[in-house]
Amino acid sequence: MSAQETNKTIENKVKHLLSQMTLEEKVGQMTQVDITAIGNIEKLHGRAEELIDPAKLEDAVLKHHVGSILNTPFSPNNEAQSIETWHVLTRTVQDAATRTRLKIPVIYGIDAIHGATYTQNAVLFPQAINMAATFNADLAFKEGEITAREVRVSGLQWNFSTVMDIGRQPLWPRLWETFGEDVHLATVMGTSYIKGHQGDDFSAADKLPTCLKHYVGYSYPLNGRDRTPAWIGERMLREYFLPTFEAGVKAGSPTVMVNSAEVDGIPGHANHHYLTTILRGEIGFKGFTVSDWADIERLYTRDKMAASPKEAVKIAVMAGIDMSMVPFDFSFYDLLVDLVKSGEVPMSRIDEAVSRILTVKYQAGLFEPKPLLPMEGNFATAEAIETNRQAARESIVLAKNDHNILPLKKDANILVTGPTANLLSVLNGGWTITWQGAAEELYPQEKLTVLEAIQEKSTGKVTFVGGNAFDAPIDIQKVVDEAKSHDVILLSLGEHPYTETPGNIETLNLDQAQIDLANAAIATGKPVILLTLGGRPRIITSIAERASAVILGFLPGMEGGEAIADILYGDYNPNGKLPISYPRNTNGITPYDYKPIESFETNIYDPLYPFGHGLSYTTFETSGLKVEKSQISMGENITVSVNVKNTGSLKGKEAVLVYINDVAAAVTRPNKQLKGFKKVELAPGQTESLSFTLTPHDLSFIGVDLKRIVEPGDFTVMVGNETVGFTVTK
Repeated sequence: MSAQETNKTIENKVKHLLSQMTLEEKVGQMTQVDITAIGNIEKLHGRAEELIDPAKLEDAVLKHHVGSILNTPFSPNNEAQSIETWHVLTRTVQDAATRTRLKIPVIYGIDAIHGATYTQNAVLFPQAINMAATFNADLAFKEGEITAREVRVSGLQWNFSTVMDIGRQPLWPRLWETFGEDVHLATVMGTSYIKGHQGDDFSAADKLPTCLKHYVGYSYPLNGRDRTPAWIGERMLREYFLPTFEAGVKAGSPTVMVNSAEVDGIPGHANHHYLTTILRGEIGFKGFTVSDWADIERLYTRDKMAASPKEAVKIAVMAGIDMSMVPFDFSFYDLLVDLVKSGEVPMSRIDEAVSRILTVKYQAGLFEPKPLLPMEGNFATAEAIETNRQAARESIVLAKNDHNILPLKKDANILVTGPTANLLSVLNGGWTITWQGAAEELYPQEKLTVLEAIQEKSTGKVTFVGGNAFDAPIDIQKVVDEAKSHDVILLSLGEHPYTETPGNIETLNLDQAQIDLANAAIATGKPVILLTLGGRPRIITSIAERASAVILGFLPGMEGGEAIADILYGDYNPNGKLPISYPRNTNGITPYDYKPIESFETNIYDPLYPFGHGLSYTTFETSGLKVEKSQISMGENITVSVNVKNTGSLKGKEAVLVYINDVAAAVTRPNKQLKGFKKVELAPGQTESLSFTLTPHDLSFIGVDLKRIVEPGDFTVMVGNETVGFTVTK
């Protein structure tokens, strides 16, 4: 059956089912509750069969007809469950659905943002900021494949991933959930993940639907704090923040989660212009939207937009919210039923929302469920773990390497210190086993911290001075004393795990305890290798300038300790590149694609390390940059070619980045914009010729009238140190 025939079949099934549904059954489909709404609070540490309260389950599914359940049981801090427990939980929920009048399945959602984060012993990948640093779309695709398979093995059916916000505000505590500051990079990595996760048919036994989040503008709060206002004009919204979501829709993602904050004074959950006019009318999204956590009620309690909880529901539903993540009760259900009965919300809007939800459930195969994949051969396989390790290796950025101090000899005597050296949690960050990711005792002990990975590889003396917590002071005098008998100091600094509002900070500066430790280590006169781990670019300028080498680790995932040790000792040649501009100072927040006015008198782009920066243990040169012709007509593609050569003595990988500049335009254009990248592996002396196709879309921008256009005129292409130009004619 063709896709068109399949779509028509599903459309007919949805119409038939909808015609049989009562108002209450329809509104139930629009209601999503947390598992605690059906949970047995007194049995949180009991057997899996005891985690769900049968009376609460019946109330939710049979009486209130809920369409979706989310999250992992609070036990005690909503932590990862065994596969066996997940099977019992999801089977119990679906068994209840089969006892309903129309037998509409419940869709169970989970935040599996870097692997199956809430399933014990899953393969947990580098976080998105690290995946972006790989500049390797194939790895993003494989991460999507592995994540989908392991979530499906767990019995879960819907993944609240991937984040398509772009990270241009480094204070924001969810920066690390993004694919960085660039539109093209985030688009390529995000859509590659979606395609791996969903395949051609997300009803397949090893696939499942994704959810684009958080539509739209969430990632650019003016003050950097989570869930605070963004001031984004519509032109900039369309230029920088909408394209990634549009690409995600075109890649087939069938659900969208909505911005918890507000843009230009309108909360995301009340913004009809964004949710309906643009998302539906312009982008052509056909799936369903889901609110974020309790955000409909917050239109009343927090935003003071609605005069009552009932008005909040009306505003959100009429703006375009199809499903409410309530999450703990049935208030949304009760209020929406009343709103429809009073005529304040038309039945046509309910039918529209429910049709979208039912369509995705049919597309996901929930009405005809396939047998669950067996754990054997599908979960935490050797191949998946090796893919994860490779992703971690490619995500580590070597930012500085004075006098080629790295790689270290295996017999070097290393003093390891700093609060991030001996913790698994700091390699992974939030959404890892628990929401905040900080429960170190729950991490799989067979995985290696940075310290443990160094100890495993070293044939020299490895000494560790430091506690396992950020609030435990490190004995600085002991560091100074121990340094005398060591060749080098590995100084491991950074952040504790966090996400969302608990991760809000007042400054990008490191805390004084870490600065004091760094100063003391450097003052010993021993070579210092600075390693940073954490979700944001904390200010390290003074330390980095005095260190012999700098490794930016960010959040490389469960295999990150081994990946860092591989790079320290030269067992792997680093090739990660920065997906953000690393600021030199706390207020030096300028992205790489800055505007001409920002460099007119004083070059304001002066980061510690620029976007795309990353060293290797070998060297590469690009040359021979050319375009296929110097002039093209409007609407034509143009091919760009360039040679890349490994000019060093080691095999290595290099990501070649292609930028363009529109020389003159009716709306000021960035000094450069990334429009293509390819990663190649080359032996010493090997040269490869790369070809890139620039499309009219690559040359376009949002014009004065807020429409995407290409203007005739001159363009410049930049790769490495070379530039070449071409002209677009009418």
